[in-house]
Amino acid sequence: MAKHHFHLKADWPGGRNNVGTIEADKLKTEISVPTEMDGPGIGTNPDEMLLGAAATCYIITLGAMIERAGLPLDEMDMSSEGVVDVTKGVITYEEIIHRPVVRLKPEATMDDLTKLQRIAEKAEESCMISRAIKGNVDVKLEADLTVNEG
Repeated sequence: MAKHHFHLKADWPGGRNNVGTIEADKLKTEISVPTEMDGPGIGTNPDEMLLGAAATCYIITLGAMIERAGLPLDEMDMSSEGVVDVTKGVITYEEIIHRPVVRLKPEATMDDLTKLQRIAEKAEESCMISRAIKGNVDVKLEADLTVNEG
């Protein structure tokens, strides 16, 4: 069994509306409370970071699964949305919605498209971040999957 350790250093001057920094191996950015929550909105924030983790995990997992299945991928992109509720000062990350757009090459068959649909759903279940937040944040999939015309 292999275990991977990831490390992050955070510097925070204190107080709710200050600006800090985080730094990991390939990530270095400022952090603060977002403007939507009456913060300074400088750099990124935990809401974007969780959304980014979930989205990148899903799209990488989906791409790997499409490759392993030998599907004729033509193009793929995705948008994701995080929904955060703030009620009486309690912040709750309610849901993440992934909206992948996947186009197979014109030579793809209906069987390929059916397989792609199964893979799109399986990728969400297989993604490490989706599994980590399961039971706390709903993750939904609104996939647009088609075959490009020749």
